[in-house]
Amino acid sequence: MSEHNYKATITWTGNEGKGTAGYREYQRSHIVKVEGKPEIPASSDPSFRGDKTRYNPEELLLASVSSCHMLWYLHLCSVNGVIVVEYIDQATGVMIEAADGSGYFKEVTLYPKVTVSNESMIEKANELHHEANRMCFIANSVNFPILHSPITRFKD
Repeated sequence: MSEHNYKATITWTGNEGKGTAGYREYQRSHIVKVEGKPEIPASSDPSFRGDKTRYNPEELLLASVSSCHMLWYLHLCSVNGVIVVEYIDQATGVMIEAADGSGYFKEVTLYPKVTVSNESMIEKANELHHEANRMCFIANSVNFPILHSPITRFKD
């Protein structure tokens, strides 16, 4: 078993001079930084006084689930003789907000549109989504269901 370690620096940039003196006195803006990589401008969801032009944690979680699934899926296709020539996922997530302001993700649904090079690959391509979900590091780390609704076609 291997252990992998990750580091990220999150820096709040939303102090407008009064700090957190009041709920409306500060921005939720912050920067996500990983050494040697571009910064990610982030904020809270606009529903929670965030900046709609910045990424929010919920979007980043959804992107992490989708990206991890895609990377495992492409790997599994490559070792199983399924040639993927296009892949796009328009993932959705449902978060429930509780009365006290806390919340949780109820579910995520992935909608991968996969194009393979030959019609004979479609059945195997569809099957590999289940294995990709089983192998995905992020899917194995969350406590909500990740559903899949793939569409697979062949390049004609």
